[in-house]
Amino acid sequence: MTVPFVTVEGPIGVGKTSLSKEIAAAFNYHLLKEIVDENPFLNKFYENIEEWSFQTEMFFLCNRYKQLSDIKSFRSTHDKPVVADYHIFKNLIFAKRTLASTEYDKYEEIYKILTKDMPVPNVVVYLHASVDTLMKRIAMRGREFEKMISRDYMEQLVADYHSFIEHFEKMHPEIPIIRFNGDQLDFVKNPNDLTYVLQTIKDTLQQRSLQQ
Repeated sequence: MTVPFVTVEGPIGVGKTSLSKEIAAAFNYHLLKEIVDENPFLNKFYENIEEWSFQTEMFFLCNRYKQLSDIKSFRSTHDKPVVADYHIFKNLIFAKRTLASTEYDKYEEIYKILTKDMPVPNVVVYLHASVDTLMKRIAMRGREFEKMISRDYMEQLVADYHSFIEHFEKMHPEIPIIRFNGDQLDFVKNPNDLTYVLQTIKDTLQQRSLQQ
């Protein structure tokens, strides 16, 4: 089996970074965290999505491309597994929702070029939760730019994620997707829930290893 690469995905506020940190600590993986706060367009984006969406999405795409390029080199040099708190496919989810059709077509062309030779995860962990749960968690962590996120936007984002994950699973049947319901599991506050989540991921990776 190649050096494991696990990605954790899901809507805003679902706990991607928290779980990725736990995976890194439990399995001695290198942690790759996406750049969020450093995006200079985010505040403007949530104030005027139509005006600033292309700049925002291009910033994320270019930075994630650079991070994944570095990870490709890191895995081959250090022979150490990696867990990332995002999958680069999320760019398409957000871009499809926020960009005009002509802009999206251009964006998708750039995306395909940049991601052609990117590392492919062995396992995708998909965290999902109700909009009520997500809005509460977003409010609790208190990021200034996230205070402008509307409930309508979150409802659309949750629906977009569900649709995209189903499509991704059909297009990539070789990549296991592990689903965890954030309304039923709280791996941050409940140690038993965390143990269950980590064991499920471990079992899936072992099974994947046996198949290769």
